[in-house]
Amino acid sequence: MTVGQARALDELTDRYCLPVDLEPSAAENAFGRPGPIGLEIGFGMGQALLRWAVERPEWNLFGIEVYQPGIGSLMLGLERDQLTNVRIFEAPAEDVLANSLGGAEIDEVRIFFPDPWPKKRHHKRRLIQADFVALLVDKLRPEGRLWLATDWEPYARWMLNVLEAQSDLVTELAAGRELSDGPYQRLETRFEARGKRLGHRVWDLVYYKKRCSTASR
Repeated sequence: MTVGQARALDELTDRYCLPVDLEPSAAENAFGRPGPIGLEIGFGMGQALLRWAVERPEWNLFGIEVYQPGIGSLMLGLERDQLTNVRIFEAPAEDVLANSLGGAEIDEVRIFFPDPWPKKRHHKRRLIQADFVALLVDKLRPEGRLWLATDWEPYARWMLNVLEAQSDLVTELAAGRELSDGPYQRLETRFEARGKRLGHRVWDLVYYKKRCSTASR
């Protein structure tokens, strides 16, 4: 951890971080204004979430991460750019979704380059599982978007199988990075850059929640 990241954790946590046991209504009112709600799960060092905040100042954005240097890095960027539209949870995503964002109708969820846990005995540790995706869908508003990205093809196919099995999701984009342009442009993460150097294809998988979903009936 750098000196700057440590300083951010010490001085900026109260400004940008929310407790995981916060009441859902308090989380949604943390910005003091209405607006579209976005969520990035596992934001790493925070570059993509920071760019989202800059490009969409009208959005109220939540980030979930447990890696403290990454949280510190994001807070430094928020402080530098004087951004007020991001709040952070340092907790497992399942806990935040079930508790603090329990009543939210999220407009977009992004999960970029989660750990692929490539060994078969570790597959149960993968974030993208049927129960977790069902929880995400429950929190999305009708026509809300779920955007995943990975450079590990076996995990991409795993994700596709999980997402296609979710009856309340409809495919918007399920292709390699070379087909991802227009609204799907995003900041290249360091994990993506490393994957490209290794010759990996990058997959972007984008789905949206049906207008009339079974979860809302």
